[in-house]
Amino acid sequence: MRYFITLSYDGTRFHGWQIQPNGISVQGELDRGLSLLLRSEIHTTGAGRTDAGVHARMMVAHFDYDGEEIDGRQLAYKLNKLLPCDIAVQRVERVDDHLHARFSAIARTYHYYIHTRKDPYLRHYSCELHYPLDFQLMNEAAQMLLEYEDFGAFCKSHADVKTTLCHLTCARWHQTSESEWYFEITANRFLRNMVRAVVGTLVEVGRGRLTLDDLRRVVEGKRRSDAGESMPAKALFLENIVYP
Repeated sequence: MRYFITLSYDGTRFHGWQIQPNGISVQGELDRGLSLLLRSEIHTTGAGRTDAGVHARMMVAHFDYDGEEIDGRQLAYKLNKLLPCDIAVQRVERVDDHLHARFSAIARTYHYYIHTRKDPYLRHYSCELHYPLDFQLMNEAAQMLLEYEDFGAFCKSHADVKTTLCHLTCARWHQTSESEWYFEITANRFLRNMVRAVVGTLVEVGRGRLTLDDLRRVVEGKRRSDAGESMPAKALFLENIVYP
């Protein structure tokens, strides 16, 4: 029987979602907890692979279990008692056996947070920037991205991917206070390091270092070296995952 787990986590101390040989990971903690509670070796498959330091308000993973049908509410409760305080399970539910946490997802949304005034309460989860930014121009640039499907310019160099095609449906900046903004981006899939590279490039536009025509050349050139720097991981959140 296949089960979906919906969870959230603070990625600060983790080396990303995926199990690492020499570092602590969210997947490793979850697999360990499930294996202990179900008294069987459990391996989860996540909807994606967040990098080291990246957070998730919503992550989905699946696992298969051959024992008696699981009481999802009880298992979620026990997992939350067992898992570290920076991982929280919202629910465990039985799903059709053909559903896959990664391949069945039809959309994913990320938010990237920035603030332009020093704030001790934001330092762990937002990127502090102290130069003027033209957010109207940055939104024009973000809308321009929706015209494209090949985002090789924003893919980490030497990444093991078969295609750099992604279908974007949303890319825009939102202001939440006088000094706080976040970038929202939704697509069917994302490349490794893509969101942080996109944000870094849009910041270059907002600073006046890249024009909109420059941005077109960057995207169409498909070279990572032409795009902006990757922004810090601490301000990136996986916000939502949509399934059929």
